[in-house]
Amino acid sequence: MIVKEEPQVRCILHADLDSFYAAVEQRDDPALRDRPMMVGGGVVLAASYEAKAMGVRTAMSGREARRLCPEVIEVPARMSAYSEASAAVFAVFRETSPEVEGLSIDEAFLDVTGLRRIRGSGQEIAAKLRSRVLGEVGLAISVGVASTKFLAKVASAVSKPDGLLVVQPGLELVFLHPLPVWRLWGVGPVTVEKLTAGGLQTVGDVAACTEAALVEILGPGAGHHLHSLANNRDPRPVVTGRRRRSIGSQRSFPRGNLNRAECDAILLEVVDRVTSRLRNANRGGRTVVLRLRYGDFRQATRSRTLPQATASTDTVLATARLLLSDVWPEATARGLTKIGIAVTGLSDANAVQLSLDFGARRPAKLDEAVDSIRGRFGSRAIGRTVLVNRKPRDVPLLPD
Repeated sequence: MIVKEEPQVRCILHADLDSFYAAVEQRDDPALRDRPMMVGGGVVLAASYEAKAMGVRTAMSGREARRLCPEVIEVPARMSAYSEASAAVFAVFRETSPEVEGLSIDEAFLDVTGLRRIRGSGQEIAAKLRSRVLGEVGLAISVGVASTKFLAKVASAVSKPDGLLVVQPGLELVFLHPLPVWRLWGVGPVTVEKLTAGGLQTVGDVAACTEAALVEILGPGAGHHLHSLANNRDPRPVVTGRRRRSIGSQRSFPRGNLNRAECDAILLEVVDRVTSRLRNANRGGRTVVLRLRYGDFRQATRSRTLPQATASTDTVLATARLLLSDVWPEATARGLTKIGIAVTGLSDANAVQLSLDFGARRPAKLDEAVDSIRGRFGSRAIGRTVLVNRKPRDVPLLPD
């Protein structure tokens, strides 16, 4: 008898950094922590939660913000710092799931439906993601977990600040219907006014209303859309958009006084993980990028482009060691707390032009043998001697 597996309930995460620009400023300047502050002077680009408690809001004029909160501290925007922080957070997203849809610089959807066996439940994955973003990037992030993109986004908003909210399958409408109508995605002040004028105060009121009545109040587009959302009908998939242009991994550690031997061992661990992923995805890359973070959360990036694309552990490791040597004096002075490696400039492995070095097949043969053993017996079945008795972070090899 053939037993058919029950279809998996989708599990979508919506991850949203809390008051992003302001949080980066407070992270980088301890004098701003726990104080009302805003990014931007003429127009508020972001406000800390301490300033928000006084009524300061994004897109408000600086004059109005100062009237509401005379003690607010103004800081100029540093877009490069925000871009660096966003890149670091998205690196964590992509190591959490291969299916990531970025919505903006500070939020994304992640589909973790197929990861239960290797990563745990949606709640466990979300909790680990939050812990990693805080520990590795120094920022708080709120996460909503639900069966649809819309509901995951609502859950993350309700959980703010610095929260995690899981909407269990089967209880979606129980959670959704008591919420005010402005929680519906795309509902602004004008739409709220129209809905409340029609006696619709909650999402449940909208769900109970006929679709024809909503169309009469809001028009066909908004009426159909909101009726579907109010009943949690949102089949949209997480759309990754384009093929990944880089493959990377990183390792963080709380203390910043590692010696060179310890750093070399961590570097090997990270490089081995990255090159295994490259070969698993049948890809190679030309540029090796080393990313470091110091104890003060400042970051450094170094890169080197190779003559040809590669997925060789030995080649990438040798390049990474050279890059680390270049910045080692600065790393020891500031205290190193993260080592990351990425390989960019990717191409399909079968498109790689091999050089005429007849001894170059030895490391390639070694990689093939290691991949074969890991494929049959698991990722921990074989490894480098220098990593024996170490405890590398368990990150499964996911397809690109």
